[in-house]
Amino acid sequence: MKINKNILFCFLAVISVSGCQIKKHIPEGELLYTGATLEIEKPEDLEDFKLVEEELNALLSPEPNSKFLGMYFGLWAHYKSEKEKPGFINRFLNKTFGQEPVYFSQVNPSRTEELILNRLESRGFFYGSASSEVNRKEKFADVKYAAKVSHPYVLTELQLDRDSLQIEHEIQEIIQHTELKAGSRFDINTLNQERDRIDAVLKQRGYYNFNNDYLIFEADTNISDSARLFKLYLRLKTNAPENGLLPYQVDQIQVFPNYSLDESGEKLDTVSLEGKEFIQGNFVFKPKLLNDYILIEQGKRYDPTKSRLSSNRLSSIGNYKFVNLRYEELNKKDSLGHLAASFYLSPMTKRSVRAELLGVSKSNNFAGPALNLVYRNRNIFHGGETFNVTGNIGYEIQIAGGENRSKLQSLQLGLKADLIFPRVIFFVPIKEKFSYSVPKTKISLGTEYLSRGGLYRLNSFLTSYGYFWNANQFAYHEINPISVNIVNLSQSSPEFDEILENNPFLKKSFEQSFIAGINYTFNYNKINDRFRTHGYFFGLGLDFSGNTLHGIDKLLGKGDGKVLGLEYAQYAKIDLDFRYHFNFTNTQTIATRLFAGVGFPFNNSSSLPFSKQYFSGGPNSIRAFRIRSIGPGSYKPEVIDDNSYFDQSGDIRLEGNIEYRFPMVSYLKGALFLDAGNIWLMNENEALPGGKFSSSWWKEIAMGTGFGLRVDIEFFVIRFDIATPLRKPFLPEGERWGNSFDIGSKTWRKENLIFNFAIGYPF
Repeated sequence: MKINKNILFCFLAVISVSGCQIKKHIPEGELLYTGATLEIEKPEDLEDFKLVEEELNALLSPEPNSKFLGMYFGLWAHYKSEKEKPGFINRFLNKTFGQEPVYFSQVNPSRTEELILNRLESRGFFYGSASSEVNRKEKFADVKYAAKVSHPYVLTELQLDRDSLQIEHEIQEIIQHTELKAGSRFDINTLNQERDRIDAVLKQRGYYNFNNDYLIFEADTNISDSARLFKLYLRLKTNAPENGLLPYQVDQIQVFPNYSLDESGEKLDTVSLEGKEFIQGNFVFKPKLLNDYILIEQGKRYDPTKSRLSSNRLSSIGNYKFVNLRYEELNKKDSLGHLAASFYLSPMTKRSVRAELLGVSKSNNFAGPALNLVYRNRNIFHGGETFNVTGNIGYEIQIAGGENRSKLQSLQLGLKADLIFPRVIFFVPIKEKFSYSVPKTKISLGTEYLSRGGLYRLNSFLTSYGYFWNANQFAYHEINPISVNIVNLSQSSPEFDEILENNPFLKKSFEQSFIAGINYTFNYNKINDRFRTHGYFFGLGLDFSGNTLHGIDKLLGKGDGKVLGLEYAQYAKIDLDFRYHFNFTNTQTIATRLFAGVGFPFNNSSSLPFSKQYFSGGPNSIRAFRIRSIGPGSYKPEVIDDNSYFDQSGDIRLEGNIEYRFPMVSYLKGALFLDAGNIWLMNENEALPGGKFSSSWWKEIAMGTGFGLRVDIEFFVIRFDIATPLRKPFLPEGERWGNSFDIGSKTWRKENLIFNFAIGYPF
C-alpha cells in the first residue's frame, strides 16, 4: 500500500499549525516556561567532575513541556481538551499524549541558585557562586544559570577522636578499610555512606541498639594556608545511650511452630534442642527438622544477617502464612547486652482442594477449555512436606492452522502426584547450610493420555527425582538426576502410518519411546522490576538422555538399543535464552530476546524424540508465521496439511526478537515488534530437502514484523498480535524478501496477515 505524499504533507502541516496555536491559549499574565541551561566555570585542572555536573543540571526544575518534531503536541492536546465541547478525539489525545502546561510562575530562580551552591558545598566545592538571567520573548521565557566552581577541599587523614571504649576499638579496626583515603575530595554523601557502613559492620558484630546517628564527623580546615586541605575526625556523640554502645548476646531462643493468638498456654509442650525451645500444643512440626532452618545460636552475638536468613528459610518451607522473629532485651547487667529471640510461625491451612476452569492457549496454537483439579496436603509427615495430586482434562483445537491445513483436535487426560520435601533427600545424609533458602527435593509420578484428532493416541508414564532452590532473589536452580518418560503409541490411523513411512526420521522419533536421563535448569532473572532501567534474564537448560542406559546395554553385551523391550533415545540438548529490557520510562520498554538451542542425537538416535524437537512460528516465536510453518532450513512442504505439521520440526533453533511496548489507554497497551529465526536438522533427511544446518544458515532466516495489543491488568495479560512476513526462507534465493504490501487484496491478506492470540507476554 502506497501512502500519498500530499496527504502526509497535509497531516504534518496540520500538526505544525496546531502546535503554533498554543500561544493563544496561554493565559494573560503567564509565560510558558521553555527550560533552562547551566554554564559552569571551573578550573582547567579539575578532574572527576562529570557526576557533579550531572547533579547540578538535575537541579534545574521544573521540567518544561516536551516537544515532538519541534512542536508542543502534548500541550496542544491539553489545551484542545479544555474547550467547552472537546469531543472524543480531543479527549483521547489528551489522555494519551496531553501535558499540563508549565508556566514561568512555577519557576524560582533564586531557590535554584541556592540549591546549586548547596550541592557544590556538599561535594566539597566551597566559596563558589551562582547567578541567573531570565529571557522573556512574547509568551515564552527561559532561564540561563551560571555557576563558578573553585578547587575542592582534599582529605589529608582520618582519625578516631578517642579509643577508650570497646566499641571504639572496634570502630578503629573498621575504619582501616574505609574508602576515605588521603587525597579524597570532601563529600557529604561519602561521609554518610561511611557512617552507614560502620553502622552495618557494628550491627553484624552484635551491636543491636547502635545507630549511625551516634557517629559524628568533624573536619578541620585550618591545617594549611596555601592549599585547600582538611583533616577528618570521627567520634561518638557524648550523649549516645549506654545500651547503644554494647554488643548483645542471644541467651534464649524460642520457636512456636503452631502459633495462634487463641492458643492456650497451659496446653503447650516444650522440647529443648541445641539451645532452642520448641513450644507447641498440638504436635505440628518435628523440632529436629525445624531446627535445621534456624541459623542463630544460643550464646552467640546478635547477627542481623543470620536473623534475616533464618526468617527467609522458614518462609521457604511453604507451610507458613506468617513468620515473625522478635527480639526482647533481658534484664541482665554486665559488659554485654542480652536478648531473647522468639520465632512465631503461623501455619497455612493443612488441606485444600482447588478447581480451575481454564481457557487454554498454548504456544503450538492449540486452544480450548480445560479443567484442573488440585488436592494439596501440607506438612503431611510433620516435616514441612507437601503432597500434591493434580488431575486434568482438556479439549483443544488448533487455531490459525494455515492454508489447506485441517484443524487438528486434541483430547488430553492427566494424573500427576508430587511429593516435595523442604530439604535435601539423598542416599547419604547431607547437613546443608544454604544461606538464602533450603533446597527442596521433589519426587513426581504421573501418567497422560493424548488423542490427537484421530491420527494417533499416546499413553505416557513419567517420573522424576530432583532438587530445586533459589541461590538468591535472582538465581534459580533445578536439577533432576532421574527423569524417565515412557511413551507408547497405542493406536495410529492409516493416514498417520503413511506420514511415518514417508519420513524415517519422524518414525524413529516416535519409536524411541523410552527417554531416561538427567536435566538441569538455571535462571537468572532481573527483568520483572519495571523501575529498573536495565533488566535482563539469562536461562540455561541442559538435557542428557540415554547415556547411562547405553553404558548398561554395552556392559551386558546386548547392544540392541532397548530397555524393557522399549527403544531408548540418546541425545544431548542445550538451550540458551537471553533477554534484555530497556525501560526508558516506567511505562515504555524496549524488550529483546535471543534464543539458541541445539540437540545432538547420537549412537542409538538419528533425531531427537518428537517431544524434544524444536519448532518455529507462532505467538511465542516468529509471529508472522503460523505454528510449525517455518523450516527446517529452506524446506517447504509440497502440500500444507497435517503431514507438514509433523515434518516442520528440527534439532537446532535460533531466534531473535525485539519489541517496543508502550501504553495506550488505561489497561490497554500496544507493541511494535520484529522477529527473526528458523530451525534446522542436525543430520541430512531426504524427506526434508534443505533442512540440514549448513554454513549458509544465515540465508535461511525468516523475518516478520507487526503490531500488538495487550490487555494488562497487572497479574494477567491477554495478548493479540497481528504480523506480516518480511522474509520467507522457503522461497527461492533472490525472492525471499517481501516486495509487496497490498492490504486491499483478500488473497494477500489471507497469505500475509497472521493473527495470534495468547496469554502473557512473549518474553
